[in-house]
Amino acid sequence: MELKTPLYDAHVKAGGKIVPFGGYLLPVQYEAGVIKEHMAVRTQAGLFDVSHMGEVLCEGKDALANIQMILTNNFDNMVDGQARYSPMCNEHGGTVDDLIVYKHSDDHYFIVVNAANKDKDYQWMLNHQFGEVKFTDVSAQYAQLALQGPKAMDILRKLTAEENIPQKYYHAVFDTEVAGIPCIISKTGYTGEDGVELYLPSEYAEKMWDTLLENGKEEGLIPCGLGARDTLRMEAAMPLYGHEMDDDVSPLETGLGFAVKMKKDDFIGKKALEEHAELTRKRVGLEVIGRGIIREHQDVYADGKVIGHTTSGTKGPFIDKAVGMALLETAYTDVGTKLQVDVRGRMVDVEVVALPFYKRAK
Repeated sequence: MELKTPLYDAHVKAGGKIVPFGGYLLPVQYEAGVIKEHMAVRTQAGLFDVSHMGEVLCEGKDALANIQMILTNNFDNMVDGQARYSPMCNEHGGTVDDLIVYKHSDDHYFIVVNAANKDKDYQWMLNHQFGEVKFTDVSAQYAQLALQGPKAMDILRKLTAEENIPQKYYHAVFDTEVAGIPCIISKTGYTGEDGVELYLPSEYAEKMWDTLLENGKEEGLIPCGLGARDTLRMEAAMPLYGHEMDDDVSPLETGLGFAVKMKKDDFIGKKALEEHAELTRKRVGLEVIGRGIIREHQDVYADGKVIGHTTSGTKGPFIDKAVGMALLETAYTDVGTKLQVDVRGRMVDVEVVALPFYKRAK
């Protein structure tokens, strides 16, 4: 039985094409279509419902110690309001999930996890907690909206004071408001563009949605669905759980070494990652140089031999290229390496390219 976000009725009313995703019914696109939605985010602004994401509080005297042990990144040098991305590993060094931790205060952290993994992640935290700490799943209390694109901040400034807006990327302002609606404003996103993610009590979701769309008309703001969210994160080469990583793929293999602090005293999975420090496979970018579009779960060949598989693939609307990401044997991961992908029985020529495929001009 799929769940509905607080904005389900708003999506139906706006002509959203509803599909099941991560246990929720969500719009894959609206009447504008994926390409127009994608281009709106790259050139103007787009609004996404990401209320399916999960939120967990970690509170207590030993909150930091728990986060340090459960997650691979280091959190002991954060300031209040700062956010930090981190994988969460199992004992074998595989990835349980990737998530974002916000520091509210020394004994209070706000953790945002992937929708499909919400229950698994929460149980993992409960199973590994120690000392004076309390983990609370507060997902049902929150809606989350992502306002993304070069005009996103102009729209936001119409609706809230400058001091309520975080100045730096991966920072948030807690206990603030937008258009008089209580929320957390976070300078984060999953599109490769400037913008914010707003966390607010579920009961205000539709009011916030309507207010943002109304006030963003001049800037070209349109509602965007899961389709554009995926093509945008693909162009920006942002990994997606269940594609670029899972319980059997380590964060080091998928290129997340920046968020794995091996100098930390200990964390779950550290020993396994040390034992497999020499990687046999890693994530790369592929660009199609022949004709065709590559998708996930397709075999990648070098000289007739399977050397890995694609993890995601699409045609990037803004870059106007067919691209994908793949997990390949390290011997074939140098930029410029020519390979082939089996697309439903037809060999498509590809080349290993540097990631990301798209990077916004600052």
